[in-house]
Amino acid sequence: MKPAFSQIDKHITDWMARYGITLLRISVGIVFFWFGVLKFFPDTSPAQDLATRTIDTLTFGIVQAPISLPVLAAWEVLIGVGLISGTFMRATLALLALQMAGTITPLFLFPEETWTRFLIAPTLEGQYIIKNIVLVTAAIVIGATVRGGDIVADADIAETYRERVSARR
Repeated sequence: MKPAFSQIDKHITDWMARYGITLLRISVGIVFFWFGVLKFFPDTSPAQDLATRTIDTLTFGIVQAPISLPVLAAWEVLIGVGLISGTFMRATLALLALQMAGTITPLFLFPEETWTRFLIAPTLEGQYIIKNIVLVTAAIVIGATVRGGDIVADADIAETYRERVSARR
């Protein structure tokens, strides 16, 4: 690499390592907050009907839409606030994991609505659910930092760490 490009590349990579997790945490938080707030207002969330029917099915009809929708809305807003603020991260990520576990179930409970061809071609609702793989992965990356860890852009430091972890195994 040319020296000028190398310096610019290093600066950009260092910036991404320094702020990437924070930006990821806040952006995922905004998604949860926004989608949660929508559920407080009738017929504004495209996921409202599928979400309430899923909860109704999973609870064998015990928790119906008038209760499940505001609870789900509050749950998602709470996840969003936790991620945006960076507080109570373990509890926030636990709530996110539970919510995501429930979110995937319509793929199997309502395959006629989530697939045009089962396990091959998802409907728009199915795509909406499948994209949550990215949110789950983001949560895993964020969770890897709750004990004070961070991303490092320096390859030598990263290799030293990998060697240290391998030696512990």
